[in-house]
Amino acid sequence: MQLSGGEYRIGGVPVREIVERAGTPVYVYDAAVMDRQVNRLLKAFKGTPTRFMYACKALTNLAVLKHARSLGLGLDTVSIQEVEIGLRAGFRPEEILFTPNMVPFAEYERAVELGIHINIDSIPMLERFGQAFGGKVPVCLRINPHIMAGGNERISTGHIDSKFGISIHQLRHVERIVATHGLRVEGLHMHTGSDILDTGVFLHAAELLLEKAVLFPHLRFLDLGSGFKVPYKPDDIATDVEDLGRRLCARMEAFNAGRAEAVELWFEPGKFIVSEAGVLVVSVSLVKQTTATIFAGVDSGLNHLIRPMLYGSYHGIVNISRPEAPKRIYTVVGYICETDTFAWDRQLPQMQEGDLLAFLNAGAYGFTMASNYNSRLRPAEVLVKDGKALLIRRRETLEDLLALQTEEELMPATTGPVPA
Repeated sequence: MQLSGGEYRIGGVPVREIVERAGTPVYVYDAAVMDRQVNRLLKAFKGTPTRFMYACKALTNLAVLKHARSLGLGLDTVSIQEVEIGLRAGFRPEEILFTPNMVPFAEYERAVELGIHINIDSIPMLERFGQAFGGKVPVCLRINPHIMAGGNERISTGHIDSKFGISIHQLRHVERIVATHGLRVEGLHMHTGSDILDTGVFLHAAELLLEKAVLFPHLRFLDLGSGFKVPYKPDDIATDVEDLGRRLCARMEAFNAGRAEAVELWFEPGKFIVSEAGVLVVSVSLVKQTTATIFAGVDSGLNHLIRPMLYGSYHGIVNISRPEAPKRIYTVVGYICETDTFAWDRQLPQMQEGDLLAFLNAGAYGFTMASNYNSRLRPAEVLVKDGKALLIRRRETLEDLLALQTEEELMPATTGPVPA
């Protein structure tokens, strides 16, 4: 958001005008910020063949996916439903990577039907896939490097106790399975976590994969996942993607020098692209002072933005209605029947009922993790693009909430006595 003439705007559109039409709570995304982030990546890695697959679990709205594709991104998916949504958004099968975890084999079979890239992260599934498809369908292997990285234990995915990936120490077993079933391994994948500040983690991961590349003669790409850290606080430090690009491109250039066909570098940025692009705008419902705390209660809660409660994540908060008011110390809370605290002891411009607040860095894992807890309705979504505000998801209604509830007989009633 930008403060211009005493009024906050997103992509040039006044936030107040968006709220007047869409109401609160509402997620608002700025397409120009997504463009900026993608351009940073393209410039940083222009020194080697690199492909960026948008990790759509961060934000799966069709309008956002279409915009991501218009920027030249591929799609990283973790469920067959995300695959189907990506195809509906216009991605071609060859532009989609499928990296599920602990899913039924039927999802892999459906992925084969759809013709997308398939990433396998367990030996039992690799064996079953080999038995079913042999060398007819190429695969990518997700390797667990036993590296602890990431901003929180719940988003660290490459350590020894993680459920993700095939242990790097099991590759001899993998070789046997590949040889037995004639599997064609086209990619090696590694994702160590999210919110990674140290670029050395990516460089170390790349070295581990490059060491194993010789085992797979049909290799086409190395996928280092993502986890680029974005700044949440004004003085926060973020991943230096420009430095990482220079160093990794030089390493890949040296690796490819002796190859007939260059191995591509793939990344799966999600949060990096959409986090800073999104804000959640809410309204202050009540200001309540107790003996110890001033609470600012808003018309939202962990059902709309669970990250502060789940991860302890920090989101900047802006008082859109009165940016110049004297500051007081507030604890900002939601309306859910749980302790759903967005921020403790935050110094903010003085509030009153009806004020509009914006939670910043809410584009990633905000709406996609939203729920109907307490039978609350999920908010609307708006995309600001080319100076226009587009409603890309209407607000839920009570009828939406009840639409799937039914009382249907699953089987005929028994007519005789129930067997003992």
